[in-house]
Parts: sequence; structure tokens; C-alpha cells
Amino acid sequence: MSLFAIADLHLSFGTDKPMDVFPGWTDHASRLEKNWRERVSDDDTVVIPGDISWAMSLPGALSDFKFIDSLPGKKIISKGNHDYWWSTMAKAEKFFDDNDIKSISILHNNFYPYEDIGICGTRGWINDGSEPQDKKVILREAQRLERSIQCALDGGRKPVVFLHYPPLFNQDRNAEIMDVLHRYEIKLVFYGHLHGSAHRFAVIGESEGIEFRLISSDFLHFSPLNISDIVKNNEK
Repeated sequence: MSLFAIADLHLSFGTDKPMDVFPGWTDHASRLEKNWRERVSDDDTVVIPGDISWAMSLPGALSDFKFIDSLPGKKIISKGNHDYWWSTMAKAEKFFDDNDIKSISILHNNFYPYEDIGICGTRGWINDGSEPQDKKVILREAQRLERSIQCALDGGRKPVVFLHYPPLFNQDRNAEIMDVLHRYEIKLVFYGHLHGSAHRFAVIGESEGIEFRLISSDFLHFSPLNISDIVKNNEK
């Protein structure tokens, strides 16, 4: 049973939002499916931290969720900045049940066990200067991250964090998120959100005593990354 990660699927089977207009994204859903089926088995788990679907509502996202559900493995998803379909965890879980979607679970104020680790996370918040910072949103995201990490610790697992937004980007730093990471001595963080030319400004590797890994789908060439060994090495 292996653990994989990939963010930013940006699916649009039920809405008119083609990604082909962006360099490198041509036919990305077919490429993703091919790579996924070659690498992931039914016993594996795939973490998808944000930007799942372009749909504006849960019913509009049904085709995208059906596509994800048809792929091998258990999937753990969390919210990204473009997941406009997101309402509440309870509504999403009921929607999945009503539509016979069995393999997708939601990471939100909770954690999921994988062997000896706890899969933790939240969306995070923007820190690249492109949007005005909302102090309330930032504090809420930090609180959600802390709650997720604490749940993992209470469950006897070592937390590994999955965010949508990078807490460090170029010269920018999300102090509230980083404070939580340091307070709980988190050593491994996976994140997405960054695409195209932004990849060159991504923090990849160790910074402030934490190892950061970029897992946006175009950075991974639309192939889920097997992070089993990365996570196991982090436990040492």
C-alpha cells in the first residue's frame, strides 16, 4: 500500500473551462488518467490538496468526482482556491453517498491515518502579493491546520502536512501557517497551487528546518508522485 500525492487536477468535465489554453495543459485529463492507472493500485492512497474541479456547485462537479472515483486507490481531497463547488463537509459527504462515490474522503478539520503517520492539512492562504490578505481568513486557516495536526497527535500518528497554498513562496512568508508548523515541529510539507513560470520561485527542499515539496499537477507532469519513501524517511 503506497501513498501518492498530486494537487491541482483542475477538472472540467461538467463545465466549459478548458485548460488547453494554458501551455503544457493540452489533454491533461487523459494524460493524468493514463499515468494514474499505470502507477496507482486499488490498495494505494492518493492525497489531492486542492483545486479539484472548476465547477461552481456540487451537482456541477459530479462528472469530475465520478472521474476521480473511477481511478484506482483511495483519494483524500482538500479545498483549493478554485474549488467553488465547496460548501460544507457534511453536504459534500452526503452528495458522495447519494451518488455512489465511494473512494473519496475529505480532509477538513480532521486527519487520516496512513501507517504510522497522520495525513493533515488545510487550504492555507495567499502569500504572493496577488490578493489582499484577509487576517480573519489567515487565522482561520491556521486554526484549521492546528486542529488537524492535533487530531493526528491525539490518534498517535506523526503529522505530515498537505496544503494548497505554499506557506513560503519566493521572498514571501505566511507567518501564521509557519508558526503552526514550527510549534508542532512539522518536518514535511506538500503543497500545490503554483503553475508554469511560478515553479521557478517555488521553495523546494529544506527551509527553516522543514522539507517542502511542490506537487502541482503540471509540475509533476500529471503523474501522481509516490511519496511513501519520502514520508518514511521523515519518520526517522
